[in-house]
Amino acid sequence: MTRPRLITESSLPLKVVEADFAVDSSGFTTSRFIRWFDHKYGVVRQQHEWVKVHLMCGVKTNIVTAVEIREKDASDTKLLPDLVHTTAAHFDMREVSADKGYSSVNNTNVIAEHGATPYIAFKSIHSGAAGGLWEKMFHYFAFNRQEFLGHYHKRSNVESTFSMIKAKFRDHVRSKTDVAMTNEVLCKILCHNICCLIQAMYELGIEPTFWRA
Repeated sequence: MTRPRLITESSLPLKVVEADFAVDSSGFTTSRFIRWFDHKYGVVRQQHEWVKVHLMCGVKTNIVTAVEIREKDASDTKLLPDLVHTTAAHFDMREVSADKGYSSVNNTNVIAEHGATPYIAFKSIHSGAAGGLWEKMFHYFAFNRQEFLGHYHKRSNVESTFSMIKAKFRDHVRSKTDVAMTNEVLCKILCHNICCLIQAMYELGIEPTFWRA
């Protein structure tokens, strides 16, 4: 389980301006390859391995408030609670937006437990049969679609966050070992947070203070 303290600490100066959050995952390619034999076509194929990053960010400044790095096939749905708990420990959460890959009764309830409203898209197979907050949000999604989407589309900011990180610090890692690759990606995210803080200092008048005595 990866919950780097430096990334959490670097996000804290912006807790006075961030209340709405978005979550998503993305991959960073590595210099290692996976090879396999394709029996259908009788050839050897290969592709890059990659580091899968799950993160939560504020939608106003794109600051990353929580990160989880697990195996590359880790479920998005199951990792949302950890991201929420980490963020809620330091921020007053008002909304959490996520795509339908995170849609579950448990995730809806976990977000609500921290006083936030979950704006998570529903799959076509979903209904409000589970009751409770899940049913209320499903009906909101079904009958007030435009209003719901106005909140839900804040999640596009997490895509912007990944784009910012990859554009400035590249979308691949040079390290060879699993631990080193994870640390390299975490360094990229930490550098991104520092950039967000610098921008907030000039645009919002924020004066960052870390590890208050």
